[in-house]
Amino acid sequence: MEQLNALLHELGISKVKLSRFLGVSRQMIYNYLDMDDMNKWPSDKKVLLLNLLGVKSPEDIPKINVTTDYIDEVEMRLNSMTNTVKIPTDSELLLGLDDKSKETFVGICDLLKEYMEDDNKIGEYFYHYLQAMQNTKELKYILGYVAKETGFVKPMQFDFNEEEQFIFESIMDTAMVLYRSGKASKSKLAEAHRRFVSQIEQKMEEKLSRTLELNAIKNQALKELGYTVINEENASEIFSKIAEIQSRKNAFKED
Repeated sequence: MEQLNALLHELGISKVKLSRFLGVSRQMIYNYLDMDDMNKWPSDKKVLLLNLLGVKSPEDIPKINVTTDYIDEVEMRLNSMTNTVKIPTDSELLLGLDDKSKETFVGICDLLKEYMEDDNKIGEYFYHYLQAMQNTKELKYILGYVAKETGFVKPMQFDFNEEEQFIFESIMDTAMVLYRSGKASKSKLAEAHRRFVSQIEQKMEEKLSRTLELNAIKNQALKELGYTVINEENASEIFSKIAEIQSRKNAFKED
């Protein structure tokens, strides 16, 4: 069963997706995978999974050679045989998305919920990652690298800036090779990490300073206009005053 668990992980088949495929609850999937022998599974569920993996018996699982083509084949069988995901098409979160994007969105939510049940920090970090993507294009390249390195995307597929993605992936792979070699020790990288910490602390200070500055400008705008709070009626006027104050400050700095 350890080999089956490892295979499912390598194929990227989550407990949620497997539960949908087998038509059982996620808790039942945990129960199945905790058994010491797949032959103890209900026969219909065992046959379904063996068909998905393209083998005839549990004894054939250790012989499976996981290649990109094999992953594609399993994914194709999974998508064609699994129960259709029920998508709440009336949800405002899904407006503007095509059917494929809706399915991906729901899949992300399912996986994220599964991970967050074990560690809620994963959800928090993932949220920050998506926030940072708005201003840091390299984060898209990280997604591309991970998708390729885990066999979900072909290695010469470039869906973003091809030249930049090519360079980034090459550097990223070099770093991962060093990391996995075991030759990169904490003591050797201490200075590099100190620089990293210093850069992050500086960015956080700048962000805090900018936040304080914006709050000060907002308060000044409220005072000049004779308001105490921002509401729907005065928001447009206050934002215009904020822009005016910022313009005055920038002109003063230039002088």
